[in-house]
Amino acid sequence: MQLLDRKQALAVLPLWRLGFRAFFLAGAVFALLAIALWALVLQGAVSLVAVPGGMLAWHRHEMPFGFALAIIAGFLLTAVQNWTGRPGLSGRPLIALFGLWLAARLAWFVPVPPGVLIGLQLAFVGLFIAQMARQLISARQRNNYPILLVLALLALCQSLTLAGLAQGDDDLQRRGALAALWLIAVLLSLIGGRVIPFFTQRGLGRSEAFAPHPWQDRALLLGGVLAALLNASGYGLQAQPWLATLFVGLATLHGLRLWRWYLPGIWRVPLLWSLHLAYAWLLLAALGMAAWHLGWLPQASLASHALAVGAMGGLILAMMARVSLGHTGRPLQPPRAMAWAFALINLGALLRVAAGSDWLWLAALCWGMAFALFSLNYAPMLCRARLDGHPG
Repeated sequence: MQLLDRKQALAVLPLWRLGFRAFFLAGAVFALLAIALWALVLQGAVSLVAVPGGMLAWHRHEMPFGFALAIIAGFLLTAVQNWTGRPGLSGRPLIALFGLWLAARLAWFVPVPPGVLIGLQLAFVGLFIAQMARQLISARQRNNYPILLVLALLALCQSLTLAGLAQGDDDLQRRGALAALWLIAVLLSLIGGRVIPFFTQRGLGRSEAFAPHPWQDRALLLGGVLAALLNASGYGLQAQPWLATLFVGLATLHGLRLWRWYLPGIWRVPLLWSLHLAYAWLLLAALGMAAWHLGWLPQASLASHALAVGAMGGLILAMMARVSLGHTGRPLQPPRAMAWAFALINLGALLRVAAGSDWLWLAALCWGMAFALFSLNYAPMLCRARLDGHPG
């Protein structure tokens, strides 16, 4: 029976054997194209593209729900196999789910009824969550139920954003998109809290594991969900000095994690310093929100983009680079160009947050080059079989 299962797995084209392959590659290419188009529109280099609700609505929706959700799906659909010991999504079911994601991206640019556009978006996230729930619940993986909770809340935020699109309500769109960013931060914190110390330990040959701190993990989960709910309600979109306490608390917890995980040797290993630097943007984003609520920062969007570009973009790029090597049976030595990609994504985040609007094009260029380097260097790995002959 095991021999038959192995033969069936090897009969599937490598790109469709596990979720990380297609979703990482397509998500990276989409990140490059989407920000390039948005930058061209902002610079007036191309005419405004006719999409439902306008290009701002498209940008708000597609970065968390098109780009980030694709990478999250690729990672979790692969990780759940290790967590449960049961086969992950592959072959035709994976192709169907990926096709739904792709159709949802293309639907913005073809003349379809608004109901079809909205239906495609919600169908993808709904089927993805259903697959995750089926595997985790059947295996009684209660320690991973918080991930299901955050995914469900993320789907509700997408529904809120799409309701704003359908009603032409800019406030609803903004509330849904910003709440989604903080939920993605929660996922980055949950997953990063597991893998960054583990990767650091393994990458530096450290014999002892980092000590766990469950109360900090739970506090970050609750605090991040609260920040998302405050944004979704609209209350958090107005400066409230008392809310600075929440974000200072989140920043402190992220800082404690970084301090505990830090070892001087990380700076010799691009796969490690990229993760630590990207995680530091979670701290900076939280501090930025605290400063805005206190009236010390002129725009909340500066903190939001520290979260979106630095933390979300940076951690996604670093995680894809590390996970793709491990799951394709390759040595944990990324192509040399990836050190430049990691530097570029951090430079892009710094420019987006600290430089004026005249430099947005350069921030977008840094982002695009970072994901282009990943796509060019990792596409052959993701499209070919594992080096060790494993069917994954």
